[in-house]
Amino acid sequence: MAATAASTPAVAGDEVTELSKQYETPMGLAHTTMQALKDRIKLHYDLASDYYLNLWGEHIHHGYWATDEAKANDSKEVAQINLIRLLLDISGVSDGSTVLDVGCGVGGTSRYLAAQLGCTVTGITISGKQVQIATRLTKGEAAKEAEADADGFIALGKGKVRFIELDAEQMGEHFAKDEGAFDAVWISEALSHFPNKALFFRNAHKVLKKGGKLVLADWFKAEGLGQKEFDDDIKLIEDGMLLPPLCIQQGYVQFAKDAGLEVSGGPKDISKDVSKTWDISWSLVQNPALWGFAFTQGRDGIAFLQSFRAMRRGYSNGSFRYAVMAFVK
Repeated sequence: MAATAASTPAVAGDEVTELSKQYETPMGLAHTTMQALKDRIKLHYDLASDYYLNLWGEHIHHGYWATDEAKANDSKEVAQINLIRLLLDISGVSDGSTVLDVGCGVGGTSRYLAAQLGCTVTGITISGKQVQIATRLTKGEAAKEAEADADGFIALGKGKVRFIELDAEQMGEHFAKDEGAFDAVWISEALSHFPNKALFFRNAHKVLKKGGKLVLADWFKAEGLGQKEFDDDIKLIEDGMLLPPLCIQQGYVQFAKDAGLEVSGGPKDISKDVSKTWDISWSLVQNPALWGFAFTQGRDGIAFLQSFRAMRRGYSNGSFRYAVMAFVK
């Protein structure tokens, strides 16, 4: 359905549609407790991951369009792989690495690292449904007779991959016997969901080998936002995307340094080169069946879809940012 202009558009990218108007809901509500938020995140991904897969594909992360030519011609699938390649370039993760993919979604990046680079990848996610989907997709991509080995790994290309349902805040404890076992910890657009970000960086330091890399892509708020800018954009994104308070980019750098990690790449702000993601997303969700499904999830489902507009607006006016960065132990 064609987009119509909002009655008081803040910036370009704030379009509403006749479909989204049918499901207007109050936005910018505060989360109750952090544990309640984590429970809602798990439920959301358990319920919605099949829809993500159908709409956005196996890589549930932004695309990266680095040039005008790419913005004009590259599909979202090509752009998503280009984001992975950018993270590999900025971090220097090498072929054959042992990787912990935190917040792995349905396993698209895990499979890429295994199949293309020969990595041994353990993907973790808080959603049991995502583990099921990721495992199914991996077996479908592997040899027809592929079965998991004694440690749960499935051979894929030159490498192997497994998926575990695990709250990332428990990863230090879960992998205690493997302390210092990973060449890389990879986290793409998941850390913004974590209430205790300092704990994540400490856990990453714990499970990494000496010289191991932490590879990170995430969403941020811009520095120095006024209250109106925060209320108009960031508050709506935190609400709809099920996020605790967003950080600025330097906040992650400080968390990493406090945990004993050193900056090895970035932060590289690529906001202008990923924002097309939400233009595509807003177009893709103009489907009555999807909004109907979101409605069955209650307010969280509708607020999630409505927050796509805030994401687009935030990118347009600069209040919402995206960056990649890498650290070394």
